[in-house]
Amino acid sequence: MSNLYEVAFAGELVAGADAAQVRANLARLFQADPQRIAALFSGRRTVIKSNLDAASAEKYRLTLERAGAQVEVSPVSQAPAAPAAPASAAPVAPVATAAVSPGVALPALKVAPRDEYMAAFSDVAAPDFGLAPVGADLQEQRPAPAAPALDLSQLSVAPVGSDMGQAKAAPAGPPPDTSHLQLAN
Repeated sequence: MSNLYEVAFAGELVAGADAAQVRANLARLFQADPQRIAALFSGRRTVIKSNLDAASAEKYRLTLERAGAQVEVSPVSQAPAAPAAPASAAPVAPVATAAVSPGVALPALKVAPRDEYMAAFSDVAAPDFGLAPVGADLQEQRPAPAAPALDLSQLSVAPVGSDMGQAKAAPAGPPPDTSHLQLAN
């Protein structure tokens, strides 16, 4: 029999999280309307996802805690017990559990390497980027560039109907005077 887990939420927040921000984060995360989010915060234990393997349950727990919700991961066969983090194949170091809001930098994610090849990358400092909600603008708005100040007072406009093609070549000069030259035999 394989070990399956369920992720449940009872309306509890992580320490220091703002309730309104957590509700907004969960609404964005689950793409749910305010009535469904209000039902999650009713105080009753609600199973969010069940029949997960240990690694998937840990991913759900980390994602929901980053959003500010304190969740409980428990084996499916048991009744709800104290919140316990299951041992996953790749143990993950604890991550700060503050509410995620735009413009706030997240701490770097530390993951134990799965093999000797990946061990070479264990000390690389990379930020723990999350996923933006659908339709979010990922690039900061830049101010419109200012028009350059150009002095155009010396320019004029050609009259209507003038030829705007290439300038015509100057007429050739008069032919040289060769009357003083003779042909000798």
